[in-house]
Amino acid sequence: MLNYILSLGYIIAFTWLFTILLLYHMHMFQLNSYKPKEHRTWLKAKDNLRKQRLLILQFVIVALIGVLSGNIGKILGIAFFCFMAVMNKPAKAKKPLVYTPRVKRMLLTSYIIYLIPLLLYAFIFSNTNTIAVLLLLIGILIPYFTLLSNYVNRPIETSINNRFINEARDMINAMPNLTVIGVTGSYGKTSVKFYLQKLLSAKYNVLVTPENFNTTLGVVRTIREHLRATHEIFVCEMGAKNIGDIKEICDLVHPTHGVITSIGPQHLESFLTVDNVIKTKFELADSVLGKGKVFLNYDNEYIVNHKIENDIVTYGVHNESSDFHPYDVRSSSKGSTFKLKDESGKEWEFTTKLIGEHNVLNIAGAIAIAYTLGVPMDALAIQVRRLEGVAHRLQLIKGNNSLIIDDAYNSNPSGAKAALDTLATFEGIKIVVTPGMVELGTKQYECNKIFGTQIAAICDYAVLVGPKQTQPIQDGLKEMNYPADKTYIAKDLNDALAFVEKINTSGIQKVVLLENDLPDNY
Repeated sequence: MLNYILSLGYIIAFTWLFTILLLYHMHMFQLNSYKPKEHRTWLKAKDNLRKQRLLILQFVIVALIGVLSGNIGKILGIAFFCFMAVMNKPAKAKKPLVYTPRVKRMLLTSYIIYLIPLLLYAFIFSNTNTIAVLLLLIGILIPYFTLLSNYVNRPIETSINNRFINEARDMINAMPNLTVIGVTGSYGKTSVKFYLQKLLSAKYNVLVTPENFNTTLGVVRTIREHLRATHEIFVCEMGAKNIGDIKEICDLVHPTHGVITSIGPQHLESFLTVDNVIKTKFELADSVLGKGKVFLNYDNEYIVNHKIENDIVTYGVHNESSDFHPYDVRSSSKGSTFKLKDESGKEWEFTTKLIGEHNVLNIAGAIAIAYTLGVPMDALAIQVRRLEGVAHRLQLIKGNNSLIIDDAYNSNPSGAKAALDTLATFEGIKIVVTPGMVELGTKQYECNKIFGTQIAAICDYAVLVGPKQTQPIQDGLKEMNYPADKTYIAKDLNDALAFVEKINTSGIQKVVLLENDLPDNY
């Protein structure tokens, strides 16, 4: 009887630990966009392997105690499993696990897979010490339960997704007069999307994909939940991490026009080369070919050098030959002003609350599209004045004796440099808070080191989040002989912000650039 009770307690304690670890890995799988390949790459990352090996060692110790020490070993095992559960309880996440129907189905499948060996134990091996060995094997395999449950559920998920995709396709096909504008790019696409919503609304009823709903299923959800017969324009953001991702979305929505906001070394962990990024982004142009126009950022060297057969409209701050060329750009803490000529040569002046040349470039792209679609320049000038900053994208936040430039959504070499250039235009003590850039593949060290040299040229203080993550930035700072006492290596963002708060500036305003904030799977 005692052996049975202890065995039951042993299993319950382990199940608690199993649940905590399973939810953690399910959360990471969700952050990795439910992509098995990306999740396997994440599992193989050095820090994650170290955590897994430590857990395996702990499971081995508990199993040995359980096998060699009988009931006493089970008591110690119960205590140890409870201790491990408490120690592995996840910290508050920036983006918590969302219990979508798919996640719930995967969790159910995972528990069924978990119960099968336990039931075998209960009916066949209940009078032996095999429970310790059995739970050891399960513990070692916990990181792979999400991948296994995803594989088992694949036929169900495929069937459900295909049904939703077909419903969305039917809705799009039932609106032949709907103008669909595809928006893609390594960066800038979300800003251009929201600017387009504001500018086009001066004349049209516009729907845009919300937040970061830029995958095929995100677009499907937008169509099914929000598209109405009264909509005249659908602005569809298209994200990609693999070749073919943009084409898949285009095959669903059949874009009338397209805009490529930028191309750069983004998501190289999955794309591997910039050439693959270029090929994928121009899948949008291939889908538009023969139907409408493709709007191109001609400040971007990759875009300028890639020739296509489409009817194109170009825009650019630095490329004076662009069809839409903003000039006399001026920025301050109050916003930005710039001039632009229309097709008749008439000069228009635009004023916006947004800061930075990077934002002006994106606004120019939105103006080019809206004007081409028939929105008059005078109406566009009014709408540009009404533009609000997109959250965490060079968003200006005023505090007590401080000004925060929030560019924390994500980061890339071009955007990080543009953010630093914006910081340089402000008066005050200039401080950057950053963990650096990720998903740059083999270029990650090089790009972050260059970022460090750029920080050294502009910032009075460099506050780096994560000692290992920011090592390339530290190397760049050292190369520029940046003062060590002006560099702070923070363990996390809260530590970094606490340090910034303590910096004594003798009443001079602090201007703080928050450049990137890594998601929970980094």
